[in-house]
Amino acid sequence: MARIRVAGVTCMRFSRWMTRIFAVALFAVMVCGGVSADGLKTQNVIFVMTDGLRWQEVFHGADAALINKENGVNDEAAFRKNFWRDDQSARREAAMPFLWDVVAKNGQIFGNRDLGSSARVTNPYWFSYPGYSETFCGFVDLAMNSNNLVENPNETVFEWLSKKPAYKNKVAAFGAWEAITYIINRDRAGFPVYSGLAPVTNGKISPKQDLLNHLKAETTGFTEEESPDSITFYSALEYLKQNKPRVFYISLGWTDETAHAGRYDEYIKAAHLADNYLRILWETVQSMPQYKGKTTLIFTCDHGRGAEGADWRSHGSGIPGSNQNWMAFMGPDTPALGERKNADEVSANRIAATLAALLGEDYNAAVPKAGSPIKDVLPSR
Repeated sequence: MARIRVAGVTCMRFSRWMTRIFAVALFAVMVCGGVSADGLKTQNVIFVMTDGLRWQEVFHGADAALINKENGVNDEAAFRKNFWRDDQSARREAAMPFLWDVVAKNGQIFGNRDLGSSARVTNPYWFSYPGYSETFCGFVDLAMNSNNLVENPNETVFEWLSKKPAYKNKVAAFGAWEAITYIINRDRAGFPVYSGLAPVTNGKISPKQDLLNHLKAETTGFTEEESPDSITFYSALEYLKQNKPRVFYISLGWTDETAHAGRYDEYIKAAHLADNYLRILWETVQSMPQYKGKTTLIFTCDHGRGAEGADWRSHGSGIPGSNQNWMAFMGPDTPALGERKNADEVSANRIAATLAALLGEDYNAAVPKAGSPIKDVLPSR
């Protein structure tokens, strides 16, 4: 019996042809509709860190024992009006309202040791370069044991992603501290990395970005080592608006700078500003079709600080509590479990693989020594 032909194609071949067309169309609908082939809605990750912000302030708010002139609070009345509340929940919301009003309610936050949620770094040094390197790479390199400006020999998750076709020219990083370019190893990485007061020269340079470049070059009182968070943030925000990266990293530094200076009032203000920048960033991406409903936010720090007395000003392996950190996640694939209680411990070396997993990528297959993804912030399978 002869097969019926439709436009020169047999019914059997036509059926196979239509099946393939349907599969391709379904994939296209899933991607365009914000769902990847593996069921993830996340297509972009924005990763923000603020240097050396203690878990105590994140979860408790301002510390009553540190609100005094000995700790740099010269106008106690003004400070208390802005940041002191008798109720602990209200106090932490006064310091970081976006984190508690939006992120904690729609995502997850780890690190409140009072509630049985521990978060920490796994490197033995408990200061910045090792903390960032661990977080970016997913493992500890004991040779990265100083804050010296040396190129990191280890590939970061950002560099690993940037080599994939889907992320080519879609990865960028900004940092207030000049060492960020060395930790990411900008020259080898091959994607835009800006830190300190370096002008933005890649991608679309808008008039606003040009103005920010001039401010970096012409504002006195700051060194190349660390730019103000305000300059770093708005330069990063303008880059995002103009160039729309899929993986975007921002590092803020004023929480650490003000703590080392012994200015508790400025330290809390820096945390408050970091929180506000997070809000601006999130509201901006939710107003952009490329990002709305398709973006996951990660927020954490590189290390903790001393837990007692004047030790809050510093950190390092000789200062107890400096290894304690915290981390928060919010996005379309992260279950809204809020402030975690009695949760398994999480650590900085797991963030790289978690970031990749949120994009449907298996970082551990390429880097087996990296920490495993934090499954609680991923959709259940």
